[in-house]
Amino acid sequence: MAQFRSTAEVAGLAGVHRDTLLRWLRNGNVPEPRRDGRGWRMFSARDIAAIVSYASGGENEREEDPTIARLKTLEWDFATAKTGYLTHSLHPYPAKFIPQIPNALIQELSAVGDTVADIFCGSGTTLLESVLLKRHAVGIDANPLAALISKAKITPLDAAGVEALERHCHACRQVAESIEPNVGDLFHDGRPFGSSGWRPAAEICSFWFEPHVVEELAELRRLINEVPGEAERHLGMVTLAAIVVAVSKQDSDTRYVRRDKTIAPGDTIRRYLSQLQSAMVAVHDINALIDDRFRCRIFNTNVLDGPDVGALDLVVTSPPYPNAYSYHLYHRSRLAWLDFDPEPFKRVEMGSHRKYSAKGRNRATPDTFAQEFATIFQWLRGCLRERGYVSLVVGDSTLNGKRIDNASLIADAGATAGFREVARIGRNIAPTRKAFNPRIGKIKSENILVLRKR
Repeated sequence: MAQFRSTAEVAGLAGVHRDTLLRWLRNGNVPEPRRDGRGWRMFSARDIAAIVSYASGGENEREEDPTIARLKTLEWDFATAKTGYLTHSLHPYPAKFIPQIPNALIQELSAVGDTVADIFCGSGTTLLESVLLKRHAVGIDANPLAALISKAKITPLDAAGVEALERHCHACRQVAESIEPNVGDLFHDGRPFGSSGWRPAAEICSFWFEPHVVEELAELRRLINEVPGEAERHLGMVTLAAIVVAVSKQDSDTRYVRRDKTIAPGDTIRRYLSQLQSAMVAVHDINALIDDRFRCRIFNTNVLDGPDVGALDLVVTSPPYPNAYSYHLYHRSRLAWLDFDPEPFKRVEMGSHRKYSAKGRNRATPDTFAQEFATIFQWLRGCLRERGYVSLVVGDSTLNGKRIDNASLIADAGATAGFREVARIGRNIAPTRKAFNPRIGKIKSENILVLRKR
């Protein structure tokens, strides 16, 4: 008697997700089997052989996967899209990609219940979109600030947490109201205000901050530490980090130079309160949208060390571009106020301008970037499911006056580990987006590179 298999069993034999097999059947990529009296599919040995052949590339090498064909028809510029919804605007993060990009990639290249990873998670854009789309998420980043932002971005607050933060806001407001803005220093009960809260090293405080700003930031840190609940404290710390550059003498997130700013006494606390109240609204809004069955795990570690993150179904990421940006440098004052040591991150940061502009034989080159990605793909080979996709949003770099095609470097590195390029889609970057590094010019376009594990 002939043995028939179920849809789930055949998907397992083909090494694909059940939803992927159903999509192939709907699109006519593989023949529909006959059905039994209940309407259930009954896959014969011949049906199974055709599906396994298609999954292994027998068909796919000659004909484009319909999923990839659909990706190529999308309008990837998203020129008029709103990008700061929910907690996506929780904290500024230079060079982050807009949420519409990972959202589209996740919907097309994975199924509900899959695990989606961002191996350079930054401010957690992919992670939030993953859990909103009912996928599990894994984030990896060597930057401790990135890990903290990502945790705060995807963690809903319950009623008790909101109440605790409301009490915290009231305490902050009392401090702000005790400051007299018509004098040259902070005053409290007629005496100069001095917080008992912790603050970074004196040389950082004196060089980058006015004295009264230091006292207000220290007091905010002290008040945040008194908030019950880890998620609530995380949100407070991320909010504090979000305002640090604005109240410092650092020119901006993308310019690490000093300039005078007019920060009046009380402005720092008032700015923090405004930011925190907006953050609380955004976090409250995700409460009803995130299903607690889908979890997010965040690893503050170097991806080149091959962390044990379990099985992955899809990778969606925007890697650091060589010579474009030094996150350890531009986040230095934020890292200092959060009591994070920037040196471990500085030593392992990929793509940093510091590494690529160094002098001597230790200077990084395009080969450095390619070798790093070869290491990453070898690691992904072990944790990404068979025929799983790796999607990267990456632009070109300029090094020693030469244009570097980063997408090709990554694709070639992937090929050495058995990842085949299946799509390279160009998109234009919004003209309002700032340059990573003024010396290397403004990047006006980038590629969405999709590789597939053989």
